[in-house]
Amino acid sequence: MNSLEELAQIRENRREALKIREGVPSSTEKAHVMMCGGAGCISSKCTAVVAAMKEALTRHGLTDQVQIVLTGCMGPCDMGPVAIVYPESTFYRRIKPEDAEKIVEQHIIGGNLVEHLLYKAPGAEDVTHCVFDIDLFGKQEKIVLRNNFRIDPASIEDYIAWNGYAALGKAMFEMSAGEIIAEVRNSGLRGRGGAGFFAGAKWEYAAAAPENPKYVVCNGDEGDPGAFMDRSVLEGDPHSVIEGMAICGRAIGAEQGYIYVRAEYPLAIERLDYALKQARAYGLLGKSIFGTDFNFDIDIRIGAGAFVCGEETALISSIEGKRGEPRPRPPYPATAGVWEKPTVLNNVETWANIPEVVLRGADWFASIGTDRSRGTKVFALAGKINNTGIVEVPMGTSLREIVFDIGGGIPRNKKFKAIQTGGPSGGCIPAKYLDTPVTYESLGALRAIMGSGGMIVVDEDTCMVDLSKYFLDFVVDESCGKCTPCRVGTKRMLEILERITRGEGKEDDIARLEELGDAIQHAALCGLGKSAPNPVLSAIRYFRQEFEDHIRGHKCAAGVCAFEKHNR
Repeated sequence: MNSLEELAQIRENRREALKIREGVPSSTEKAHVMMCGGAGCISSKCTAVVAAMKEALTRHGLTDQVQIVLTGCMGPCDMGPVAIVYPESTFYRRIKPEDAEKIVEQHIIGGNLVEHLLYKAPGAEDVTHCVFDIDLFGKQEKIVLRNNFRIDPASIEDYIAWNGYAALGKAMFEMSAGEIIAEVRNSGLRGRGGAGFFAGAKWEYAAAAPENPKYVVCNGDEGDPGAFMDRSVLEGDPHSVIEGMAICGRAIGAEQGYIYVRAEYPLAIERLDYALKQARAYGLLGKSIFGTDFNFDIDIRIGAGAFVCGEETALISSIEGKRGEPRPRPPYPATAGVWEKPTVLNNVETWANIPEVVLRGADWFASIGTDRSRGTKVFALAGKINNTGIVEVPMGTSLREIVFDIGGGIPRNKKFKAIQTGGPSGGCIPAKYLDTPVTYESLGALRAIMGSGGMIVVDEDTCMVDLSKYFLDFVVDESCGKCTPCRVGTKRMLEILERITRGEGKEDDIARLEELGDAIQHAALCGLGKSAPNPVLSAIRYFRQEFEDHIRGHKCAAGVCAFEKHNR
């Protein structure tokens, strides 16, 4: 592709062909069936549903009038397989292969809804057919997940149809490198990988560094238990990440990028690899992009699944072929990253935001969210909640809205007890703070963190001592062992928790846990080590009585600890 005009022509032609996905009836097609093809729905046998639907379409002679498209993750993972049928925007869930004939015959041919497959909100009497009328979807605002409903992730033309690579064209022909960086800085976009550092500042530091070559890196090593946000983006919209990284390459003067993905994400790797090949074939990666002197390409690096490689310096070491261990900072990657060269490193979600920031402008992005936490955030809802899956909401949305309005509340009318945000590095937030707006600052004030976006909801049947032990056990297993505070300190904390849950707790164990946690937070080498005690310390802060009951009364109110079972 040698010009913006060629890109615009592809966009115009493809968008016209896909108008049915915007609810516009087609004179040549009866329907587009967008079947969720995320990893969750694939595990629920969505491919068998697709095969059955194709057979039904063949029997009715409709193969040329109906498109079946495997999309990325649509969000409601517990309802899979799910699909949206356009032009009516009808949402169907828990579809089985035997339902395919009904959808084809009853809906596509007959124009009648298949009632038993429609969505019913928890506690509601009536079903809802239009996807945009369902609270689970209607209360979200999608920037990062903007394309997961409407494109085939294996089609670069689908991506182009919805303004794909228009931001790269704008960055190359309408903006200087400094203007690109200023746009990202003024948007207030903060890194979505956990620390929340301002993305524009990283770009400025790397651009100003005199050393060359420079690198652009995507952190796709998503290792938090219950987190699958980045995987969903890579599976559903890989070109958004590629485009974001290319824009950064243009801004800082880099010609090489790396996407680091854990090996446990084979579908994400497959779709990402295919997207890279497509982008090269279209001249959107490689040499002389858009016929200019700008060269930029991206390679995939596959990680072995070490949690510590989610920490940026350990990830860089792994890319270099070394053992994935953290390095002392400073220097920071923006000045000394991959092979000691200036490197901009952000996570998948951050990169997926970049094309929209550049195309629609900093002011547009900054108008969403709050003053210090701008834009939207993708969360993975898991645990004791009705609607498990992926959601995207504006920053500043309250925990109550996320858990009850979007997440559908707690199953079996159980009481909400707490929500763990930020995974093994995060903290638990009790029910009295449900109206807290979700921002970097507000969660930090509660001794929790945003993290990469994992949210695990627990109900009244959960023992907070046991939950703390679960997260700490994970951290102990995943510690790289390079520094003593993390390697030894977390192990000692875990031993205390194990003793408490066996009914062998000592009177000073809580104070000992707090003392050890404080020492680790101040002395560990990397951010993961420093945050390792967070789940335990926050549980003690908000649920100290449960720890005291375990130690003094040998009582587990939830009835899950070993000594309680033995006493029954």
